Amino acid sequence: MLYWLSGLSEGGDLFNLFRYITFRAGAAFFTALIFGFIFGRPLINYLRRVQKKGQPIRDDGPEGHFVKAGTPTMGGILILSALFFSTLLWARLDNAYVWIVLLVTAGYAAIGFADDYAKVSKQNTKGVSGRKRMAMGLALALVASAWAMWLHPDDLSGQLALPVLKDALLNLSLAFIPFGMLVIVGSANAVNLTDGLDGLAIMPVMIAAGTLGVIAYTVGRVDFTDYLGVHHVPGTGEILIFVSALIGGGLGFLWYNAPPAAVFMGDTGSLALGGALGAIAVVTKHEIVLAVVGGLFVVEALSVIIQVAYFKRTGRRVFLMAPIHHHFEKKGWAEPQIVIRFWIISLILALIGLATLKLR
Repeated sequence: MLYWLSGLSEGGDLFNLFRYITFRAGAAFFTALIFGFIFGRPLINYLRRVQKKGQPIRDDGPEGHFVKAGTPTMGGILILSALFFSTLLWARLDNAYVWIVLLVTAGYAAIGFADDYAKVSKQNTKGVSGRKRMAMGLALALVASAWAMWLHPDDLSGQLALPVLKDALLNLSLAFIPFGMLVIVGSANAVNLTDGLDGLAIMPVMIAAGTLGVIAYTVGRVDFTDYLGVHHVPGTGEILIFVSALIGGGLGFLWYNAPPAAVFMGDTGSLALGGALGAIAVVTKHEIVLAVVGGLFVVEALSVIIQVAYFKRTGRRVFLMAPIHHHFEKKGWAEPQIVIRFWIISLILALIGLATLKLR
């Protein structure tokens, strides 16, 4: 919104700064961060009052989790409020890619909110049925993938860009839409499965988002893409504003979510942020790189798939408990130990993902 103030500039003045994505990205970060600090505690106090018993705890979960009973959930509202406020304030609102990512984020937030509300109001861990959540998530992903395909340049529309290989494209044609849906839905649910320990999901989300933000800014600049030999997607640079706001809002939330958590993100936050990562990957043509950058989320999701499939086939378990972070809890790792080690893994994977920009 404030970008339009750049129209008042005659060059060399304050308003001229609003032309630059990097300036607005920095402003978006601090706006979201301050928003989180200001409204974090009032929101937590409100959630405590209305939820009373807080998020229900699984009976079959690790024993250490029962001390968390009564902790309010839906803390994702804080992240998303800061994210949307800051993005709408600092991003160019005539950029369709920004609206695709906002649509996916808001849509999955609504699905997550409905699930959290059902869990809290009924005081059970079931929430909205998996089929309903999947159907709504697929519908959102369908719109986003088709919209992105329509917006992409003609030489990239319907194409899957292969990392590392220079100018390598795989023509999926209309099959790109179901592929994009898989990326968005898979990312949303993978982050959702990762959100099981205090601070575990939010930091890897911020690391992955920051990496994708750099990629979005890079592929949006023709001078960078010519130098690096990657595909140019005009307009994606504005996504850096969204990503910066996400990181600022995420840090504001982490202030209260750090062990012992005063509030949980809930499905409201985890589904929305995971969907956002998937949408950014689709619009920037870096879907495969997302699997590297978000490798931690992939492993968490695969651990559940393997556990369920193997148990149905043999009646035995591969892991002591899935997702895999619970397996390490059962093995006696302390919760902060698991969280910090997973953060380190996320950072390493992000650096590997960034390296694909140069490796050609």
